[in-house]
Amino acid sequence: MKKLYNDILSARQIGRKLLAILLDPDKIDWETLDILVGKINSSGATHILIGGSHVFTDRMDELIVEIKDSCQLPVILFPGNPSQISHKADGILFLSLLSGRNPDFLIGHHVKAASVLHQSELEIIPTGYILVESQSETAVAKVSGTKPLENPDEIVNTALAGQMLGKKLIYLEAGSGAKNPVPLSLVKSVSQKLEIPLIVGGGIRSKKGIENAFESGADMVVIGTAFENDMNFFDRG
Repeated sequence: MKKLYNDILSARQIGRKLLAILLDPDKIDWETLDILVGKINSSGATHILIGGSHVFTDRMDELIVEIKDSCQLPVILFPGNPSQISHKADGILFLSLLSGRNPDFLIGHHVKAASVLHQSELEIIPTGYILVESQSETAVAKVSGTKPLENPDEIVNTALAGQMLGKKLIYLEAGSGAKNPVPLSLVKSVSQKLEIPLIVGGGIRSKKGIENAFESGADMVVIGTAFENDMNFFDRG
């Protein structure tokens, strides 16, 4: 039973907005992990994403177990490559970088991960990942060797193509630590065309930014760097 995706789809259908906190395993302070999880529990978040463009730690499994011991939120992998797969998570965003033409990120890494995922109990959610111009070079662009998209019509059509290819989610990404978030007009244009849930992340630094993305049509908003830099992000007015 594909519970994770069904829950996301059901939320979209009834207009319930979802909030995911993205954690970079390499940036975890293990001495304050209990405090971090406590902040997540009181944040109003609905999901936890774990991963990044580069992950070097060998404690991924341990991190997920520790989080799940004191947090009831689903933990979903957000991997930059197959080495970031952990069987301890609940699911994985099987990301295909539709905005670029690097074969590794379109299908190559997926082929390498297929046998491992096939034998796992992870819920696999095919996700079309679209990097949007944010006026800054992001880790995704560097690692993938691709340029973000800027033309609104091209971005909308890329999202539609992803839906037609059978992707279950579309993720509009400005990039980790982006100077600017995905333009709200673009979020609106894409959301109006899609029949599948839309995730928006990157460059959102305030609660108002989250609200604006929701109001523009995002079904799920992802907060990473802002929370990473300030665990009290959700405590502030």
